[in-house]
Amino acid sequence: MAARDNGSTATRGGEPIVVGAPLVAQPAVPFLARMSGVIGERIEAARSSIAHLFDRVDLTPDLAQDIGSRRWFRGLGTFLGLSALSLAFWPDFAPLEAAPALQIDRAERDEYRSQMIMPLGMGADSGRRMGATASVVPLKSAPERPQIELVANLPGGDALEQVLRRAGVSSADAARVEELVSRAMPLSEIDQGTQLEITLGRRPNANAPRPLDALTFRARFDLELDVERAGGTLALQRNPIRVDETPLRIRGTVGDSLYRSARAAGAPAKVVQEYLKALSEQIDVNSDIRSTDTFDMIVAYRRAATGERQAGKLLFAGIDRGSAPKTQLMRWGKEGRFFEASGVGEQRSGLVAPVPGRTTSGFGMRRHPILGYRRMHSGLDFKARHGTPIVAVTDGTVSSAGRAGGCGNAVRLNHAGGLQTRYCHMSRIAVNRGQVVRRGQVIGYVGSTGLSTGAHLHYEMYRGGRAINPAGVNFVTRAQLSGAELLQFRETLKTIRQVEPGAALENLALQPSEIDSSPRREIDRAEQPKQVG
Repeated sequence: MAARDNGSTATRGGEPIVVGAPLVAQPAVPFLARMSGVIGERIEAARSSIAHLFDRVDLTPDLAQDIGSRRWFRGLGTFLGLSALSLAFWPDFAPLEAAPALQIDRAERDEYRSQMIMPLGMGADSGRRMGATASVVPLKSAPERPQIELVANLPGGDALEQVLRRAGVSSADAARVEELVSRAMPLSEIDQGTQLEITLGRRPNANAPRPLDALTFRARFDLELDVERAGGTLALQRNPIRVDETPLRIRGTVGDSLYRSARAAGAPAKVVQEYLKALSEQIDVNSDIRSTDTFDMIVAYRRAATGERQAGKLLFAGIDRGSAPKTQLMRWGKEGRFFEASGVGEQRSGLVAPVPGRTTSGFGMRRHPILGYRRMHSGLDFKARHGTPIVAVTDGTVSSAGRAGGCGNAVRLNHAGGLQTRYCHMSRIAVNRGQVVRRGQVIGYVGSTGLSTGAHLHYEMYRGGRAINPAGVNFVTRAQLSGAELLQFRETLKTIRQVEPGAALENLALQPSEIDSSPRREIDRAEQPKQVG
C-alpha cells in the first residue's frame, strides 16, 4: 500500500506544482479597464511628445533679444496672433434693448398726477375731482383767511408806497404809511433791499381791498419802525436798537500771502483791498513785506443788541516789520485820506502812466510825419488803441479842456510846484475846466484829432511855461497836518490803538428791557439773526 504525502511537490515545465494543495481561481481583468489604461498611456505619451515639440519650437521668445532673427520673428508672430485673438473676443458695447417708453395721454397723466404729493407741497390743485351729488350744497361765497402775512423787499426808500400797493395794500393805507415813515426819517436813508413784513386783515366786503393791520421793517441799523392799526387808524412806533460801535481790530502773521492771511483772520475782502492800497502808498507790498511780519488793521464795526453786525471802512492800517520802522496809517478828514502817525499824509511818489502802452516817440527834435520837416517834439507819444482811457498822472486842477489847434481835443492840468501836463489828440474829453482831479482819474479817451496820423496819446509836461522832458520828472505829493488838527489826530490815533484784537466780536450783554420773556417754540431756537447791511 502506497503512502500519501500531502506535502509533495512536482514540476511542470520547470515551474513547481504543489501536489495535493487546493487550486484557487484568479479574478479576470475587465476589458474596459485594460483599454482605458492603454489609452491613458498613449495620451500621456502624446502630451509628452507635443510638450517636447513646443519646447524645441519656442513660440514665446523674449522680443528684446536677437531682434531680426528667425526666432524673434516667430515670437512676433505669436504676439500678433494672440493680439488678434483677444480683439476677436472683444466685448460688444452696443446699447441694451429696453421696452419703449409708456405712451400715455393727457387723461392718464392727470390720473398719475392725482397720486403725487409734490404738487400739493407747491400749492397746486392736483386732487381728483369728483362729481357733486345731491347732498352737496353750494356756498354763496368762499371763506377768506382772516389775515395774510406777506414779505416784500424794498428796491429803494422812495418806492415805499409802490411796494405796498403791489403787495395788496390800499392806496389810502399806502399813502398814510409813507407819510408816517417820512415824518420819522428821510425815505432816502432806507437801505435798498430792506425787508418789509406786512400783515393784511379781513376785508369789509368782497370788492374792497384788505386793510393794513401791521407793518414792521428795519429802517436803519439802529432803528426799527412798527406801523399798527389802533382804533381804526394807523400809528407809527419807533423802536430804537442799542448799537455798540467799538472798532474791530484784526492782527496776524503775514505768512505766505498777506491777502489770504488777513481773510483767514476774518477781515472782509473789501477791507483787505483798502488795507493793501493804503500800504502800497508807503511801502512796496511785494518786496518790503516778509512772511514773519505782523499786519494790524482796525475796521469800523457796529454791533446791535438784536445780534446783527455790520463792518464798515478801514480806519487804521499798520504793519510791524521787525527791525524796520513800523508803518502806521489812520484815515482822517472829509476826503478819507490816510495819514502817518506823525501827521504826514499819504505819500504819492512817481508818475502814473497816462495810458497802458509803450512810448513810440521821445522828447526832442524829429521829422514831423505830416508837415514833413524837422521840428521840436515837446512831449512823448504813447501807442494806444482808439477809446483807451487816459488818466491824470497825479493830482491837479483842469486849467483847460477843449480844442487846441494841432493837438486836437486836449486837456491841460495844473499841478503842485509850478508843473503842468497836457494830453492831446483825444477822441472824447471826460473833465471840465476848473475841476479837481485825483491821481489815476480818467480825464479823456485816446483818439486821433488834430495833426495826427493815427490813434495815440501825445503827452507834454511844462515847468514855469517851458516844455520839459516828462520822462525825467517824478512827483512826490504829501498832505501835512498842523496845529489843533494835528493834536486831535494824534489823540484819536492813541485812542484807537488801545482797542483789543477781537474785542468787538463778543455779543452785547442784554439789558432787562431787551430780554424777550415770551415763550418760544423749539423750532424758533434754531433761527439765527439775519445779516443787515
